[in-house]
Amino acid sequence: MIVDEIKISLEAGKGGDGLATFDHTKNSQGPSGGKGGRGGDIYFKGVSDLTILYKYRKKDHYEAENGSVGKSNKATGHDGQDLILPVPIGSVINNLDTGRAVEIIEVSQKILAASGGIGGRGNFYFRSPVNTTPTKFEKGKPGEKFAFFIELRLIADIGFIGLPNVGKSSLLNQLTKAQAKVANYHFTTLEPNLGTLDGIILADIPGLIEGASAGRGLGIKFLKHIQRTRFLFHCLSLESTDLVRDYRTIRRELSAYSPDLAKKKEVLVFTKFDLIKEGELKAKLKPFAKKRKVIISIRDPRSLEKLKKIILKLPLI
Repeated sequence: MIVDEIKISLEAGKGGDGLATFDHTKNSQGPSGGKGGRGGDIYFKGVSDLTILYKYRKKDHYEAENGSVGKSNKATGHDGQDLILPVPIGSVINNLDTGRAVEIIEVSQKILAASGGIGGRGNFYFRSPVNTTPTKFEKGKPGEKFAFFIELRLIADIGFIGLPNVGKSSLLNQLTKAQAKVANYHFTTLEPNLGTLDGIILADIPGLIEGASAGRGLGIKFLKHIQRTRFLFHCLSLESTDLVRDYRTIRRELSAYSPDLAKKKEVLVFTKFDLIKEGELKAKLKPFAKKRKVIISIRDPRSLEKLKKIILKLPLI
């Protein structure tokens, strides 16, 4: 299950306290308490697993390990272990306390979320000519504490968009190994699916409906995912009795949500041509004569190969 919004709080590790102790050996006498270890930091790290945010639904507060107390013989205590929290690439990390936002766009990209506190000094560091036996030591500093809102926005080269039940998931399965669930849905499915074709990332954006830009259905939840696609492949089912209406419905929702979204380059993909009579095709396509388009059926390998060639020739760099 893809969860694309979470809110969590983080607390980096506290620095270890300094130690107050004395050596009493023949060769070494006097204060010898060392510094406390540094508290663990907390990082976010990009991963390819788009479902990873789901695990944060069960726990919303995370802490890194504290640093340990300083040691004798002037030794520093152990640093607390860092905590690394995986988030899917495409995540926008919003620090609710500072207002700072950072994007995770690459696998293994790591950003510092909260710094651990520094360790306190032991009594060795407070010795002086006038005080050769200090008992003073410092407490470790607390780690940083922040609240974060994390929002996933899919990163894909090509987004397949269109009304529900136009064949987007089936098409993605044929072009890639995404294995998206396929059914005769007349409502929007609940989560996007991704696949790759020769390194090109394809996203099946769940079916949009009229009124999506105003919050109807799950429209706004998925319109935001289209923002990061390079090209839009607008799927239209040739089974429809009014292709122009279907096309304009989606275009209105894109424009209403974001003018920039509506300006993205578009290729029309007419699906299910095997389900209409040959004589009907020309009339159905006439209103789209000036549009860049491809006519396909998942049951026709030649049409799928033609679509693949179009995808592979796109200027994605």
